[in-house]
Amino acid sequence: MRKKKDTVYKKKPELLSPAGDWPSLTSSVEAGCDAVYFGVKGMNMRHSASNFDALEMGKVMEFLRARKKKGYLALNITIYDRETGKIKRLLEAASSAGVNGVIAWDMAAMSMALELGMEVHLSTQASVSNFEAVRYYSSAGVKRIVLARECGLSEIAAIKSKIRKAGIDCEIEVFVHGAMCVSISGRCFLSQLSFNRSANRGDCLQPCRRKYRITDIPEEGRPECEYVLGEDYILSPRDLCTVMFIDRLIDAGVDAFKIEGRMRSPEYCAVVTSAYKEAIDAYFRGGLDDKLKHGIFEKLRGAFNRGFSSGFYLGRPEDLGGEISKKYEKIYVGEVVKYYKKISVAEILVKAAPLYAGQKILITGRSTPAGFFTLEDMEIEHSPVREVAQGTAVGVKVPFRVRRNDKVFIWNEEKSP
Repeated sequence: MRKKKDTVYKKKPELLSPAGDWPSLTSSVEAGCDAVYFGVKGMNMRHSASNFDALEMGKVMEFLRARKKKGYLALNITIYDRETGKIKRLLEAASSAGVNGVIAWDMAAMSMALELGMEVHLSTQASVSNFEAVRYYSSAGVKRIVLARECGLSEIAAIKSKIRKAGIDCEIEVFVHGAMCVSISGRCFLSQLSFNRSANRGDCLQPCRRKYRITDIPEEGRPECEYVLGEDYILSPRDLCTVMFIDRLIDAGVDAFKIEGRMRSPEYCAVVTSAYKEAIDAYFRGGLDDKLKHGIFEKLRGAFNRGFSSGFYLGRPEDLGGEISKKYEKIYVGEVVKYYKKISVAEILVKAAPLYAGQKILITGRSTPAGFFTLEDMEIEHSPVREVAQGTAVGVKVPFRVRRNDKVFIWNEEKSP
């Protein structure tokens, strides 16, 4: 167990969580992140996420400021000359909204943001992996650099040490959890080559994560041979997970920990954010031991993942966890019609699937963080019921506040053999 005296001088890293839409933003914030990063439609590296409208940035930042959280605009795409006017207008809107920083790597976006007096965070797309690059970008006005994914722990610690010695005002950020690209942090041409959908524009169709049928070219006298690849995959890497050595990243002096996942669900944001928050807080109170790490790791295995690896932090990526520990399905049921706060009861209109007592339920919405509970108390016209058919409204006791139009799901879990 780590003693408190070993950690008191260290600065707690900022925990930065994804926000692909309002439910994910709310879930990340309520789960304990310090900041979120988000994109606006058409101009970020997660084109297929719901994203936010540029006109919503003011509301997003009001929501975050009210909860003492920060918000960063992800603008880390390849930018064409015809788009520079649009980028400038977007940055002006972000500045007016009070966005805390812009994540970018294109020089046009960076220079425009700096001219507006905005804080610039250099995206991992720039692949910074040495101190001289940090020095250069810092001199250009960059305040934080998201290091290249291939940097190891010792290299990160060395870069941070040189930053301190040189007195450079520039922070270091690294990814701690989530999907990893098969190429250099998104700079891959496979999707554009196959479907004319550019990964560098946030529109990757992830062909590296598909199953493939490989058939040889038959020769005379030799039978045709065919293989299907996909169970272990030939290209797709496992997801990054650092919780088992998160203390070493803190010791290296990293200023911010980023969770990947702007295309993932609100419940994913809630589970993963709360897990890393627990680990970081435990470290700083001297209680992050192996037992707690393993417990948190098991929680993370319950959220969507492709199996876990250590990334490049410990050298060659190590397999940390095989497949996910739980298989689950998320079945849409209906939505909340009304919520009676005094008695903690939600009126739910059951639309798509029947409800039964004992089922695990997920409710989430624009202003409601993802929350789970087991269905126990249900009533129709004040009479207790054990099952509810489609097309019926039912009163349900809910252990947390929900809101009108929140979505209701059945959450079926099955432990892997």
